[in-house]
Amino acid sequence: MTETIRPTFHGFEQIPLREYAERAYLDYSMYVVLDRALPFIGDGLKPVQRRIVYAMSELGLNAGAKPKKSARTVGDVIGKYHPHGDSACYEALVLMAQPFSYRYPLIEGQGNFGSPDDPKSFAAMRYTESKLTPIAEVLLGELGQGTADWTPNFDGTLEEPTWLPARLPHLLLNGTTGIAVGMATDVPPHNLNEIVSACIRLIDDPDATVADLCEHVRGPDYPTRAEIITAPSDLRAMYENGTGSVRARAVWRKDNANIVIDALPYQVSPSKVIEQIAAQMRAKKLPWLEDIRDESDHANPVRVVLIPRSNRVDAEQLMGHLFATTDLEKSYRVNLNIIGLDGRPQVKNLKMLLTEWLAFRSDTVTRRLKHRLEKVERRLHLLEGLLVAFLNLDEVIRIIRTEDEPRAALIARFALSEEQADYILDTRLKQLARLEEMKIRGEQDELASEREKLIATLDSKSKLKKLIKDELTADAKKFGDARMSPLVQRDAAQALDETELVASEPMTVVMSAKGWIRAAKGHDMDAATLSYRDGDSLLAAVRSRSTQQVAFLDSEGRSYSTAVHTLPSARGNGEPLTGRFSPVAGASFQALASGDNDTRFVLASSHGYGFVTRFENLTGRQKAGKAMLNLTAGAHVLQPSVVPNAETDRIVAVTSAGHLLAFPVSELPELDKGKGNKIIEIPKAKLGTEHVVAIAAVSPGGTLQVKSGQRTMSLSFKDLDAYVGARATRGGLLPRGWQKVDGLDVQ
Repeated sequence: MTETIRPTFHGFEQIPLREYAERAYLDYSMYVVLDRALPFIGDGLKPVQRRIVYAMSELGLNAGAKPKKSARTVGDVIGKYHPHGDSACYEALVLMAQPFSYRYPLIEGQGNFGSPDDPKSFAAMRYTESKLTPIAEVLLGELGQGTADWTPNFDGTLEEPTWLPARLPHLLLNGTTGIAVGMATDVPPHNLNEIVSACIRLIDDPDATVADLCEHVRGPDYPTRAEIITAPSDLRAMYENGTGSVRARAVWRKDNANIVIDALPYQVSPSKVIEQIAAQMRAKKLPWLEDIRDESDHANPVRVVLIPRSNRVDAEQLMGHLFATTDLEKSYRVNLNIIGLDGRPQVKNLKMLLTEWLAFRSDTVTRRLKHRLEKVERRLHLLEGLLVAFLNLDEVIRIIRTEDEPRAALIARFALSEEQADYILDTRLKQLARLEEMKIRGEQDELASEREKLIATLDSKSKLKKLIKDELTADAKKFGDARMSPLVQRDAAQALDETELVASEPMTVVMSAKGWIRAAKGHDMDAATLSYRDGDSLLAAVRSRSTQQVAFLDSEGRSYSTAVHTLPSARGNGEPLTGRFSPVAGASFQALASGDNDTRFVLASSHGYGFVTRFENLTGRQKAGKAMLNLTAGAHVLQPSVVPNAETDRIVAVTSAGHLLAFPVSELPELDKGKGNKIIEIPKAKLGTEHVVAIAAVSPGGTLQVKSGQRTMSLSFKDLDAYVGARATRGGLLPRGWQKVDGLDVQ
């Protein structure tokens, strides 16, 4: 029996794949959350931003220095602290330099750093130069004063700060966005003066509510002059919950007859807005506008000019429609999800955020004061030893010259500490000779006074609070500015109905026998005089208005509809209806009608069946149409006729054999769809050779035109008495010579 040999693995941990995958995913998730996507509450920076700012400070690129190539900075960042892609690092640098992206830019760029129209159109990093702005001092000014913890960089050869000791709540000043694993953050920028005012209120009154703080922080302040139109109550709810949304709207003004937009919402480019408006114009959904121009330049970063078709255009209505249908009005998500002092992500309301930042600031100031106190005490200790050396200079020189171990001898002779003895030995002789007792004692007095103040501040919470307040106030005075985004309470914009955007003009809709459609302005044009494609001719024309719909009936009795103002001009041959609609194979368009929704029409087939219906029933379905008129085999749809008054009008039907019947409209039912009732009698034996030619509705005082070839016979309403009969009867026979009727018309 052979023994199965199982391979053994030495130096490897064997774990189930499920456990390994779970552990790896959790590790990755925590890395993304804590070290990439979410900002730290203390300095409000993500790791890449913090490393860029720190690397620039190490390169000496402060506000007063000469800028250096951005490639130099990016090289230092990815080579020393951030081992990731250079393009992503450079993009983060550019973002902090764009005044249209950052409310308070941390980097001053020279060269092409993008534009509001295309923020990512910046030049390559080998071309641009950059340095820190003055406000970056708020993040870096206290870095070397024991205020931050330091951690080894990725390869352990250098150290980098875990955070920057921000003197202001930078997180709220510039805001941030980020997507982690299972969570995201969206912190809007705010005005520096408002945030500092709220911090001071919270220092003075720790029990202040979010509503109290909202008296100071009135809302976000984006780096754009676009209006924030969110209601104050909604803004307050957003700050209380830590989540919500902010709505911003473009600023516009009238310039003679034109409309000028000179401020767009945050991160909305003029080119995108122009493209959105132009798309509506091309689709004929914005007939109020004649043209749109982009006149943006260096002097006017945003200047979009809208040119209305006439002075009668209501600018308020037009802009309201554009606000609702384009990015001229935009909503921004707010989610104050940040990494707190405990190292955990959490959605915080405004009070929690400011309270926690003030705790961070208090700890930072305490560490700074203690660090300074240690330096002062060390300096006093050294000065005390230096004074001893000055007062006994000859003896000190003798010991240094004659003793083999001068350090030990000095300590023994003058009761000095090792640090004092080393300091004396490290001091040059010419400096010792130059030292004066008064200078040493003067410096001692100054440092002693400073030590007392430091100790008093550290021992008193009220003095520590006052120091923090004074520093906040000083920074606000130095870096604060007026609000950029005005807070204006407005109602949300509503898109106008398509018909409201169209000027009401008389139109004549013309359909050819082969189903080509077009529309001409006015009601006085003769459709027969228009030019048609080879082999095509006029089928029917109806009077309409640009604000109305037009409906088409095909040979299957289905109805299709479209807006009149969207039809092509009659200057050309028009367009085929099959391009707009999808009738069944083999179907052809045979009739059309147009009117208001409540306008009534008589629908009938050539076999003499029909009904009255409202125009609204003919509309609604566009592409595939809707079943409207049920046709018997061999029948076709007749041109619908308008019924001005259902109570007094008469319906007139005429057959190809010259039989004409008139009867009251009230005798024909009003239906939404169907076959209808019999209008005029056609014997079954004659159905193959005789059919209804046309129908019409005639009002009292109206005249019926009976057409036969080139001849026309006029019948008044009273003349029709001779042809009045019951519905579904044969009717009267027209005079000899008029028994081949081509059609009916009503004057």
